[in-house]
Amino acid sequence: MVKIEKLNCGTTLIMEKTDYVQSAALGIWVKAGACDETDDVSGVSHFIEHMMFKGTEKRTARQIASDVDKIGGMFNAFTGKEATCYYIKTLSSNIYQGAEILLDMLTGSKFDSTEMDKERQVIFEEIKMVKDSPDDDVYDTISELVSSGNPLGRSILGTPESLAGIDRDKMMGYFSDKYARDSIVVAVAGNFDENRIKEMFEDRLGVLREKKVTKHIELLPYRQSFDVKVRDIEQTHICLATPGVSLDDRRYYAFVLMNSIFGGSMSSRLFQNIREEKGLAYSVCSMNSFSSNWGFFSIYAGVAHDKAEDTLAAIKYELDTLQKSGVSDEELSMAKEQMKSSYIFGLENINSRMFSIGKNQLLLGKVYTPEEVLRGFDIVTKDDIMEAAAVIGDYSSYCGASVTGRDFDLEGLVKG
Repeated sequence: MVKIEKLNCGTTLIMEKTDYVQSAALGIWVKAGACDETDDVSGVSHFIEHMMFKGTEKRTARQIASDVDKIGGMFNAFTGKEATCYYIKTLSSNIYQGAEILLDMLTGSKFDSTEMDKERQVIFEEIKMVKDSPDDDVYDTISELVSSGNPLGRSILGTPESLAGIDRDKMMGYFSDKYARDSIVVAVAGNFDENRIKEMFEDRLGVLREKKVTKHIELLPYRQSFDVKVRDIEQTHICLATPGVSLDDRRYYAFVLMNSIFGGSMSSRLFQNIREEKGLAYSVCSMNSFSSNWGFFSIYAGVAHDKAEDTLAAIKYELDTLQKSGVSDEELSMAKEQMKSSYIFGLENINSRMFSIGKNQLLLGKVYTPEEVLRGFDIVTKDDIMEAAAVIGDYSSYCGASVTGRDFDLEGLVKG
C-alpha cells in the first residue's frame, strides 16, 4: 500500500513498503528541469545534476562513489523536461546509508568552480555524442519543432554557448530558486523502516528554500515546421510529430493503446507494413511523449536514402487507415494485454515502483493504484481509439525532422 505524508518541512514523502523483498529503492525527485530554464542558462538543470556527484563538504567525488560501493548500492541520476531525480537501490539494511549519501549531495554539494569547468567539458562531449547519433539528434530536433518554442521543447543538455555562460553564481542562483522543499518528492519502495526514513528527511531539508520560485509562462500555439540536416552518414533518419495529450488527460489510456497498435510493438501496423512487408526500414516505431500539461505523438524511421519517399508514403497510408477504419477487436484486445502485462511486470521491480510513484506524485500530485491503472486500460473502447486517432491522424499537419546524407523536400512530402 502506498503512503503519502507531508513532512513538517513541506516536502512530500511517498512510500510503498513490500515486506517480502530484501532491497529498497529511494529517489529524491526535484521539480526542476529544462522547461524551468531560460535561454541564458539552458542546460543548467542537467549541469547541476552532474555537479551533485562532484563533491560535498563531507565527501570528495571519489568518496561519494566509494561510500555507495561499500554498501553494495547502485545509484545514478537523470534530468528531464520537468524533473530531476537522484536515486539509489541497496539491500534493505543499507538504504539508510544510501539515503544519507543522497541527502549529503542534495544539501552539501560544493559546486566548486574548478570542478564545474571540468564537468562542462564532459557535457560538451555528451552533446557531441548526441550529434554523432542521428537517431538521438533527430528526436531532439523534432521535440523542439513540435513544441513550437514552448518550454517543453528546450534541450535538456543545453548548447555549448549556453553552458559556456553558466558560472557558479548563475548555477547557485538557479539551484536556490528551484531546489525548494515544496518542489521535492522523496519516493521509497521496497523493504524499509518507514519511521526511520521519515525522521531522516524531516530534519535534513531545512537548509533549502521553502517555496520554489516560479513564473507564469504563456504557451504559444502549435506551429508546423521542418528541419533537414545533411551530414556524411549512410542512412536517412526521419521523425514526424504532432501534439498529443498530457499525463492527466482522460484520453491517456486510449493514446497508449493506440500507439501500441499503430507503431509501438513488433506486431504493430507500422512495423509490419514498413519493415516486414516492404523491407524499407530496419527500425521504425511510434511513441507518445507525455508531460504534466502537454504531450506529443511521434513516428520514427531509419531508412536508406532512396527509400525516404516510399517510407513517408507508407506512414501516411497507415495514419489515414487508422483514422478512417479504426482498429479491430483483436488488435485492441492484444494491445490491452501487452500494456497490462508491461505494467504488472513493472510492479515486480522495486526501481520501477519508485520511479512510478515518485514521478506521478511530483508531476500530478497523485498516484494511481494498480487497480485503477488496469481498469484504465480495460475500459478503453474502439470508439476511444478512434477519438485518439482523430487527434494524430492528419498526416499533412505533422512537423518533420530528418538527419540524412541526401537532401530532400521533407516539407513538400508531408504537406503534399
